[in-house]
Amino acid sequence: MATVKVDGSIIRIETDLLSAEVHTEGYVSGVAAGTLVDKTTGARDLGSGLDIVDFLLEPLPDEPGMTENAYHRGDLFHGNLIKRYVELPQICTGAQKLDFEVQDFGDTVGVRQWFTYRAATYGREPGSVWEQTLVFRDGLRYFLAADEITSANDVEHLILRIDMPGHLKHNAGDSFEQIHLSYHGNIPSSEFVADFPPDARYLYRREQGVPDRMVRAYQVRLDGKPGPWLAGMTLEPDVVYEAWCHQRGYVCFIQEIGGFHVFKGEHLSAAYVVGWFDDVEAMNAAYDEYKGASRIARDEEGFEIE
Repeated sequence: MATVKVDGSIIRIETDLLSAEVHTEGYVSGVAAGTLVDKTTGARDLGSGLDIVDFLLEPLPDEPGMTENAYHRGDLFHGNLIKRYVELPQICTGAQKLDFEVQDFGDTVGVRQWFTYRAATYGREPGSVWEQTLVFRDGLRYFLAADEITSANDVEHLILRIDMPGHLKHNAGDSFEQIHLSYHGNIPSSEFVADFPPDARYLYRREQGVPDRMVRAYQVRLDGKPGPWLAGMTLEPDVVYEAWCHQRGYVCFIQEIGGFHVFKGEHLSAAYVVGWFDDVEAMNAAYDEYKGASRIARDEEGFEIE
């Protein structure tokens, strides 16, 4: 039977095949770093957390003379991708504490977290609300997740930035075997030794064509041998605006959701499968089971991805 227990600011989740933690204070949102354990193999995630959430942006340059809350670019971290902030702070580092609730349905448990953005740019009002739902079920080596924004503003091309599945820490490729990007293919760890900016290679842009599946994954090494894959799969491919997979001291798995016109009071959402798989074929099979979903609904009887 799946269980969920709250221990201060730490939510501990156990199923028959997974264990995980969600931290509601400090570095927040998503599943906490190094805590998603695959009980089948003993593997755990290698980065800073899974489905970690940042800020709201739009694909426009800052106006000349903008100093407060200007978006920095032109280096190995950000490249020359044109963005500017819509609402802040960066949730993972700036929120510090999240409201939350847990739900237990026996073989399924869930965690809901939410936060209201505190600052806005270019004359807009702060107050957009982010909500995240994480669902764990017995019998699955992965969890279901969804992020939703209720916008406080009318924004022509609203973007939510997240880490999907999550950043990957390594030392010259020692901790992982390869990376799989459904829009590119497999990439050996040797390609991620020297730093390079997000727009140098492996950059995904929706305008260049949408793949049948949006799957991003890395294969961990266990005892020096190829182990299972940790995948983050966005179930409605065309909701992804841009995504990059570049080296900046670690492999940075940034993904941007939206890029659509969102009016005040409207929603922007995406749903994901995040977790462990033996191979790419198993990832694709799980993807196809949920393909097209963009949110997770909940009621008194449980959760439904839709």
